[in-house]
Amino acid sequence: MKVGIGYCNEEDALSSGKKVAEHAIENGNIRRPDIVFAFCNGGLDHDEFFRGLYLVVGKNVPIIGGSTIGIITNDHLSYEGYPAGVLVLESDTLHLTVASVGNLDKGEKLAGRALAEKLSKEPEGRLLLIFYDSIKIPATDSIPPVLNSSSPLIEGIEQELQSNIPIIGAGLLGDYALSSPTKQFCGLYVGKQSVVGTLLGGDLKPYFRIMHGCTPIDGINHTITKIQGSIIYELDGKPIVEMIDELYGNHNWRDHHPVDLLTIGTNYGTSFGEAKEGDYVNRLITGVLPNGEGIGIFEPDFEEGTEIQFMLRDTAKMIESAQRNSAQLMEQIKADGRKALFGMYIDCAGRTAKYLNTKVEEASEVQQVFNRYNTPLFGFYSGVEVAPLLQKSRGLDWTGVLMVLAE
Repeated sequence: MKVGIGYCNEEDALSSGKKVAEHAIENGNIRRPDIVFAFCNGGLDHDEFFRGLYLVVGKNVPIIGGSTIGIITNDHLSYEGYPAGVLVLESDTLHLTVASVGNLDKGEKLAGRALAEKLSKEPEGRLLLIFYDSIKIPATDSIPPVLNSSSPLIEGIEQELQSNIPIIGAGLLGDYALSSPTKQFCGLYVGKQSVVGTLLGGDLKPYFRIMHGCTPIDGINHTITKIQGSIIYELDGKPIVEMIDELYGNHNWRDHHPVDLLTIGTNYGTSFGEAKEGDYVNRLITGVLPNGEGIGIFEPDFEEGTEIQFMLRDTAKMIESAQRNSAQLMEQIKADGRKALFGMYIDCAGRTAKYLNTKVEEASEVQQVFNRYNTPLFGFYSGVEVAPLLQKSRGLDWTGVLMVLAE
C-alpha cells in the first residue's frame, strides 16, 4: 500500500484542493489513487475544494470526508485560517466499497440501513469508516443546535449488515459555534444531511484506541426524569440548570456554547469498585435554553430513566491518555509482527488548546509518537467520534479515536 498525505491552509478553495492532492500524490509516490479521504475547514467553499481535488486525482476516484475545524498530520496541526488535508491510498490488495445516502435529518436509522444495504456487497469487510453531518438544525445566538444522533444511525447500519465489523468514524463540524451547516464528500459529489461510508477489506488489520480524559466529579448517579430529544430538563425530579448553577457556584456557565469544563457521562462498566475512565461515554453540553429550563447535549441518545454523572474535563489526564494510548497501540502492532501502514486520528474539537486555553496541544502527543515510529499520520477535528467501546460501536464525545491500519 502506498500512502500520501497533503496539507494546505489558504482561502482559495480551488487552489487548496489542487495543492493538497498534488502534495499527497508526490509524497506518497502514488500513480493510481484508489481512494481519497479529504477534509477542509467549514469556511472554505467545499464545492470548489472538491473540484480542485478532482482536477488532480481524476473524476472516477472516490473522495470521502467533508467539513472539519482543523487538520492534523505528522508535520501540521492547525485549526486557524482555512486548513485542509487529504489522505490518498493506492493498493493492489485493498478492497473497498463506497456508498452514501442523504436525508439524514429525516431519520438517522433509515439512513443507516440504506447505507449498509449499499455496502453489504463487500463480503469480507474488516472495517467500516463513516462520516456524517452532525448538524440537523444549526445553533442561533440564543438557541442550541439540533443534532443528528449517531446511536440510531449505528443501529440501522448494524441491523442491516448483521456482522461484528468495527465501525469507526465521525460526526462532522465546520465551526465551534455549531452555527453553520456542514457538507460531506460523498464519493463522487458534495452532499449535505448525508452519511458516507467505505467498507474496507483485503490484507489488512485495523487497530484502534480511544483517548479519554474525563473524571466523575463526585461519583453520584443521577436519574434523568425529564428529557425531550437532546434537551434535558430534570434530574432526580429537580431542574438540571439549577443543579449546574450549584456546581459552578454562579450563572456564568450559561453564557458558554458549548459549556466549559463540565460534561455528562454514562458508565457502561460495572457499578461497583473504582470508576474506570474507559467505561464512560460522555456528552458535551451544547448550552442552556434561552428560558433557562433545560440544557442541550451533543447526542440525543439519552431517555428518561438513564443514569448519568457530572464529569469534569481533565486536561492533564487527556494529554497523558493521548500519549500513553498511542504509544501502546504502536507497540502492540510491533509485538504482533505487523507493519503499521498509516494512522487516522479523529479528535474532538473540544480538545484543542485554543478551546481549553492550554499551552499543549493534545494531538501533538500523537504526532510525536507517530514521528518516532516513522509512520504516516492524518487526522481532523470532529463533533462526534465513533468507535467500538465495550464490544459495541458507539458515538462518543470529548474523545480522540486513533485508528491504525496494519499489514
